[in-house]
Amino acid sequence: VQLQASGGGLVQAGGSLRLSCAASRTIHSSVIMSWYRQAPGKQREFVASIRSGRSPRYADSVQGRFTISRDNAKNTLYLQMNSLKPEDTAVYYCKANGQSEDYWGQGTQVTVSS
Repeated sequence: VQLQASGGGLVQAGGSLRLSCAASRTIHSSVIMSWYRQAPGKQREFVASIRSGRSPRYADSVQGRFTISRDNAKNTLYLQMNSLKPEDTAVYYCKANGQSEDYWGQGTQVTVSS
């Protein structure tokens, strides 16, 4: 499966962005889908994940500000980001957990200015 992330951009602190991740084919709702991010000079880190039948999970740093969701009919994963902070600046990646391998999108840049 191929994942295409989009929606990044430049925003002022306190602003909002919504990221999208479109899958090239249907992904079963039981498959865990996630967002990760990687800031310059830092390791890639977990942001949020979602799967059917379970509550979404969030990193402590984004809890209460970010919301992950998915539209199974559109094969699309979303990340609504509110109250953005400069420390949220990173390349954001979407991921789908496969049975034998994980699938990653190409990343979308989010830059938050102070």
